[in-house]
This record gives sequence, C-alpha cells and structure tokens, in this order.
Amino acid sequence: MSDAIKHECGIAQVRLLKPLEYYKEKYGTAFYGLNKMYLMLEKQHNRGQDGAGLASIKLDTDPGERYISRVRSNQAQPIQDIFAQINDRINDELVRHPEYADDVASQKKNIPYIGEVFLGHVRYGTFGKNSIESVHPFLRQNNWMHRNLIVAGNFNMTNVFKLFDNLVELGQHPKEKADTVTVMEKIGHFLDSEVRKLYKKLKKEGYSKKDASPHIADQLNVAKILRKSSKDWDGGYAMAGLMGHGDSFVLRDPAGIRPAYYYIDDEVVVVASERPVIQTVFDVPFDEVKELDPGHALITKKNGKTSIDKIIEPLERKACSFERIYFSRGSDAEIYEERKNLGKFIMPDILKAIDYDTINSVFSFIPNTAETSFYGMVEAAQDELNRQKNEAILEEKENLTDKRLSEILSHRLRTEKIAIKDAKLRTFITEDSSRDDLVAHVYDVTYGVVKKDDNLVIIDDSIVRGTTLKKSILKMLDRLGPKKIVVVSSAPQIRFPDCYGIDMARLEDFVAFKAALELLKENDKYGIVEEVYHKCKAQIHLKDSEVQNFVKEVYEPFTNEQVSDKIAELLSDNSIKADVKVIYQTVEKLHQACPKNLGDWYFTGDYPTPGGNRVVNRAFINFYEGNSERAY
Repeated sequence: MSDAIKHECGIAQVRLLKPLEYYKEKYGTAFYGLNKMYLMLEKQHNRGQDGAGLASIKLDTDPGERYISRVRSNQAQPIQDIFAQINDRINDELVRHPEYADDVASQKKNIPYIGEVFLGHVRYGTFGKNSIESVHPFLRQNNWMHRNLIVAGNFNMTNVFKLFDNLVELGQHPKEKADTVTVMEKIGHFLDSEVRKLYKKLKKEGYSKKDASPHIADQLNVAKILRKSSKDWDGGYAMAGLMGHGDSFVLRDPAGIRPAYYYIDDEVVVVASERPVIQTVFDVPFDEVKELDPGHALITKKNGKTSIDKIIEPLERKACSFERIYFSRGSDAEIYEERKNLGKFIMPDILKAIDYDTINSVFSFIPNTAETSFYGMVEAAQDELNRQKNEAILEEKENLTDKRLSEILSHRLRTEKIAIKDAKLRTFITEDSSRDDLVAHVYDVTYGVVKKDDNLVIIDDSIVRGTTLKKSILKMLDRLGPKKIVVVSSAPQIRFPDCYGIDMARLEDFVAFKAALELLKENDKYGIVEEVYHKCKAQIHLKDSEVQNFVKEVYEPFTNEQVSDKIAELLSDNSIKADVKVIYQTVEKLHQACPKNLGDWYFTGDYPTPGGNRVVNRAFINFYEGNSERAY
C-alpha cells in the first residue's frame, strides 16, 4: 500500500499548421505553440518528475539561421526549470531588441524556441542514474537538415542487446547499450539511407545538392523509415520524433501497450499520452480526441499533410491496465468510471470480510490516487446498507414504531479521511539503510474517528512491495484501536515483472512472490523453486518465440485467497493488535472494469510480446542466483 511505483513517461507533440502570424492575430501571440506545450507538460507531470525536455523546429529558415532548439532539465521541478530557461532566453532577446515585440518574422528568425513543430517529454527514470544525458528528447545532429533527428518516447525494449548487435552489424558504433540510444540510432540509420537514396535519384534528374533539398523533404517516406527501423523492436512504446526539415511522427507499439492520443483540426496536430490533457489544453470534447491504433503512426509532413499509416501488423490489443488503475490522471471520463468500478466490483469480498457489518465499519483510502476507487466502493457499500435497512423495516413492519423507523433510517455509511500524507518523501529512491525511518514518517493519522470495536476498511490502487504498509501504515492504523483492519487493493496481486516501462523488475521485491515462497516452504513444495530455475536456465539459448514463462509454476499450487492471507501474515507482526485481512481484486473483475485495456502480464504472467517471457525467466534466474541485476 502506497509503495511508490515509478510512473510512465509522458510525451507531448504539437505541430502548428498555420503561419505564426495567424496565431499572433487570433490568439495575441506567436508563442502560441510554446504556451500549449507548457500546459501539456504540466498536465502530464504526474507521469514523470525526474526530468523534462522540449525541442522545437522552425520551418523554412535560411542557411546560417538556427532552426533547432532543445532544452532539458533534471532539476527538482524540471518542467518549471526548462520553461524558466526558455523565458529567460526570450526575454533577453526582447529586451535587447524591443522592435521584435510586434514583428513575428523577426521573432521567428532571431528568438529560439519560436517555431512550428514541438516535442516535449516528462520522464521517470526507470533505469540508470538520473543524469541529464538520460533526459529526452534525444538529438542526432547532422549538417543535412533532413538527417537531423529528435526522438522522445514512453517506452522500454526487452531486447536491447539484440538491437545493439543489429546496429553493430550495420557498421555503427553505438556509445552505449541503452534502448534510447539503440532506437534513435536505428531510426537515424534508415533516415540517412533514405535521404541518400533520394539524393542519388534527384541527382540523376539533374538537381544540385542545394536544389534537391526541398524535393527530399517532400518525397521522404517516413512510414518506410519507421517500418524498417521498428522491424526487430520488442517492447511497449509510444515513440515520437521530429526531423530537421519539419516532418514529424508518433508510432505506437503493435500491442497498444503504451498509450497515445491525438487531435487534428485546421490549426494544429496534437499528440499526448493522455486524452484529458488534449481536451483541457485545447478545449475540445471527448469524442474529438482519438486514440492512435496499435502498430500505426501519425505522420505529419513538412507541408502539413497528415496521415495515419500502418507500420507494424497489430497484435492482440494488450493496452496496459495499470494506466487505468494508477498512472493516468483520473480526469479522463472512461478512466474515472473504470476506477469507480474497480472499487465497486471488489465490494462483495469486503462485505464478506466485515461480516456485512456496514454500521460498525469505517471506510477510507490511501493514497489520494485511490480516491476514485473509494467512491465506487462507497456506492456499493451504500447499496448494501440500503438493503439492510429495507430488510430491517420488512422484518419489523408489524411492530415498527416511529422511533425505531427513525433509528433504522438514521444509519449512515461512515467514511473518513484516515491518513494524511504530510511529507513528500520519495522513499523509493532512498538507500535501504535509511528507508525504514523515512517510511514511518510519510503518513500521519486522523485520531478519534474509529471506535474500539469498528472494522477499518482502507482501499489503495495496488499493493506491490508492501514496505510502507508494513513499516508504517498498519502500525499507524492499529493505534486507532479497530477490531479488524481490512486492506483492499483495487488491482490484482502483482506477481511478475513489467518490462515495458514500469519500474517493476525484481521478483523478490513483490510481496506476492514472497508469500508464494513462504507457502511453498510450509507445504513442503519448495522443490518447485529449483525445478523452475532449471527450466528457465534451459531456455537461455532458445529463440524468443520459443521461450515459456515457467515462473507461473511458483504460484500454481495456491489460490489467490491463500496468497492474500499469507501476505497479511507477512505484513503484520506481533505488535499489531487488530486482525488484519488483505483483499486483492481478481483479474476477471479487473477486465470487467477495464474492458478496453486488457494488458495484465504483471498479474497473470501472460506477456504480449515474446521478449516478456525471456525477461521473467531472467528475473527468476537472478533471484535464484542472488544476482541483484535488472532482468532487462
């Protein structure tokens, strides 16, 4: 409960389709695109707070004029930092040249970041140090305008080593084995190749290098470049890019794991990781913001022509359900309803745990992101309370007095704000030696709202590691003196690593995995662990398509409830006086609540790409051998 999971990254792309003078006349500023980018990044700051970056491109500049600008930050408030830098640069120019104030042409020519094409990114560091070199967008520079490439994405590749080797076979010398580098260099390689081919063709037609340039921009086949580049990619991704002359693209993985939404009108082409970001920033209704189909790319040419091209044959749609449970902002109409349903659908299990005693139960939530699921849970609990009232009235109708009727009708569901996060401590990046002390101080409690014989029901989005729950929250809640503490996860048990962007890489970090190991020991079945290890080792040299997930066998001897009960034991020690019950959502009800986003590999082990099975087996080998390295 309340273990911080590193969020997804977020992308934002804006292409202005009119001259800058148009926006100056209509909206009062030629900085229209820049202002929208600021809002789009701020509205997605929940997706990444370790770093932020922005790049812009000016169209149709003269040689010698700067047409690409980029700024990145890994400061404590990176979005504010990059726009403070941008504002300082703009203001310095306007102070030195006040004549630029109403001259859009001079602004575009002389002031950085004033352009027509923008790409922004917010980042959570899921791998390596949070150095500035790891912050998107990445820039691949070249003196040929068309061969400049800017890339940013929300992605993780499972086969980085294979992609690295492919680049070496192409004659390249990548500077590191990171998916960001390998992806950009792969696109860059085929971009270079396509530009060379077009120049050779145009040269035969009699064009000079200078005269060929606009024709290359017009004829460059971005879809073809993306098809060749992404041929061997295995992972989840929403990949966005700009080319120096002004073409832009956003490509989504074939299983639709990572999200991407777009909006197009006669003024702009916009892409973001979340629908409500576009709705809010551009004031457009829900149904005008479209979801980019899996395996497809939204491509906008320099001339403003936009198309949606199939790049990779789509797989079975497995959009990440954690986006709906936790990552995305709950202001999306569909996500809001889905999260309410997650709370509603788990209510029967909660009622069973509290013996249907809604009168002597207090309902709450931790942390704030669980609030929407809490509303769904409360609505379902209220339905049960109403049923109990009706039943009581019908049972006593012959002898029912006005006083007794008022007493029955006066029963209210008791909902309270129990826990308050009063310290913004990022315990998930703190070294282990000081973690426990910090965790114990992350939350404070509201005293006086729970009576001695009450049940206390607390719902959260998910229970992953259980660290905060064990070290702080259960002890804190127990001080209130409840008879029973029911801890509810609106998500199912997280049993397997995620390898498509979320920082959940080590099996031994998952409390569900620890519980399964304890159950194996108690039932004299721990030999399964060694059997699984040898099965995983035997698959190391197989092709990805032949690899199976044998880690599932660790969980197979036990029911979900057995694992949940063991988790409750692991998380509550002898100091806890209350009876502790842990309830997880079922996968079936998750799918019922989120029918369009069925990606569930972290719960079921059913990975949507071949590389996923290799990652989970490697994670198990690392666990068995005591290797602390990541599995991807």
